[in-house]
Amino acid sequence: MTDFNPQPVLVVMGVAGCGKSSLGRLCAQALGVPMLEGDDHHPPHNLEKMRNGTPLTDADRSTWLHTLAQELRRHTPGAVLTCSALKLSYRNQLRDAVPGLRFAFLNLTPEQARTRVAARPGHVFPVSLVASQFETLQPPVNEPGVLTLDAMLPPPTLCQQVVQWLTQETAHV
Repeated sequence: MTDFNPQPVLVVMGVAGCGKSSLGRLCAQALGVPMLEGDDHHPPHNLEKMRNGTPLTDADRSTWLHTLAQELRRHTPGAVLTCSALKLSYRNQLRDAVPGLRFAFLNLTPEQARTRVAARPGHVFPVSLVASQFETLQPPVNEPGVLTLDAMLPPPTLCQQVVQWLTQETAHV
């Protein structure tokens, strides 16, 4: 038995280039809830570091995660947040804000991520930082409330998988 909310609060997570924003928009639309773009909440110094190719530290992410946790609380009973959520401690900070929080983890290889990031000209996140994302990533294996997805599948297929999973989660409450 879970404490799942029938209007879920979902985090679409993964490294840069995995497709968080594309899937987040589709899921928010399908679920009829607002979408929160995590990148929109980075403080200016984080954006500057990323533009300069400097990986963010735990300290850099701390304020950002606090802001995202507040945003999630403001948007219950339902929202979709896009956030890398690379470490267990980051995910737990978000879980502490919203009990029953669910995560859709978009999994892909470093090569696939580099190719996708390189195809986004003008984005704040350069290809040079992809390796640091994988160094930081603690995959959410065996964590509760996590669906792992193949990020290379088409976004509509991924959205269908997420909605089906969330529906099944709700049915078991």
